[in-house]
Amino acid sequence: MRRLQRRTLVLTSESARHPFRRTLSPRVFVAALPADVEAAENEQARRAWRLSGADWRGFLSAYCASLVAIAVFIA
Repeated sequence: MRRLQRRTLVLTSESARHPFRRTLSPRVFVAALPADVEAAENEQARRAWRLSGADWRGFLSAYCASLVAIAVFIA
């Protein structure tokens, strides 16, 4: 005897052609933000991801240490 599976109700979007996009809830496909709000969010994200001098110094020291370690290992 086949056992019935219990499945949750998923409202599909007919405009979503890919199977994964069809399984997403309708709240994912909300309207885009106004241009000024989106620009403000982009500027805030740009400021948050800006690299400082300490970031560059840490990257360069790790890169140089790796380069030296590989050179010593090869030689």
